[in-house]
Amino acid sequence: MTELTHLDDRGRARMVDVGDKESTRREVAARARVRMPAEAFQALTGGGLAKGDALGVAQVAGILAAKRTPELIPLCHPIPLDAVEVSLEPEPVSRTVSIEATVRSTGKTGAEMEALTAAAVAGLALYDMVKALGPGTVLQDVRLVAKSGGKSGAFRRGRVVAVCTSPGRGERKHPRSEGVLRAGHGLEGDGHGGDPSRQVSLLARESIQKMRDKGLEVGPGDFAENLTTEGIDLVGLAVGDRLELEHGALLEITQIGKECHERCAIYYQAGDCVMPREGVFARVLRGGAVRPGDQLRKG
Repeated sequence: MTELTHLDDRGRARMVDVGDKESTRREVAARARVRMPAEAFQALTGGGLAKGDALGVAQVAGILAAKRTPELIPLCHPIPLDAVEVSLEPEPVSRTVSIEATVRSTGKTGAEMEALTAAAVAGLALYDMVKALGPGTVLQDVRLVAKSGGKSGAFRRGRVVAVCTSPGRGERKHPRSEGVLRAGHGLEGDGHGGDPSRQVSLLARESIQKMRDKGLEVGPGDFAENLTTEGIDLVGLAVGDRLELEHGALLEITQIGKECHERCAIYYQAGDCVMPREGVFARVLRGGAVRPGDQLRKG
C-alpha cells in the first residue's frame, strides 16, 4: 500500500524531508473550468463587464498564487519557480472558460501544488469578477493534467490531439480548431454524422506513430478519424465503455476496429494500416464542444 508521505509513523502531519534528493528540471500543467450563466458569459466575452478585463485579472491572480502556494498549503515546500504561465480560453458552446496553468521549476520536489493553486485561484478570481451577473457560476474540474521530471517520471491524462472532419465518407479528414459533438448525430459538419452506431471515429496518436515508423508521412485525419487522441488506451476499451470529454460531451463505444472491403492508399504504400485494428467507433450520448488539447477520460 502506498504511504501518505505527509504523515509520520504515528499518523501526525509532517513536512517531508527532501534534503537528500537531487535537483531536477520539472514541468507541471493543471487545469480548471469556470462555467457561468449566459448573461455573465456574454458580458465577459463582449467587453461589457463593469469590472473591466476579467480574464487579464484572473491570469495575473493565477501567477501570483503559484508564487504564494507555500503560504496557502501548510506542508508545501517553498521552491524556486523558473516560469509560470496561465491561460484562459472562453468556450462559447458550453459557456465555460478553460484555465490552464503551467509551472516550470528546477528543484528537489515537484510543482504540482503550485500549478493546481494557480489554476484554482485564477478560477476564483474570475468568479469574483462575474459573480454579480452569475450567481450560478461554478468553479469545477481542478486537476493535474501532465507532469515531467522527478523520481516518479512523466504523467499525462488522456487528451484530444486533433478534431477532424470531411464532407464525405471514406475521405481523409482535415484538422479543425474546434468542433461540436451533437447527441445522436456525431461531429457537426462531418460526412459520417447521423450513422446509428458509428457517429464518431477515434484513433490514437500512438497508432499513427506506428505508421510513421514505417516511413509514411501521415498525421491526424489521414486515417479518416474524427478525434485523434493521446495517452488513453483506445484498443483496451470494450463495447459499451464510455468516454467523457472536457466540456461535457459523452461518447459510448460501439465498435473496436473495422473491416476494410477495399485496400486504401495507405495500405498500398506501407503494406499495412492501423485503422482496421486500432480504430474505435462511438455514438454521442451527450453533446458538447471539443477542441484539441481537451481532456478525455474513461467515464
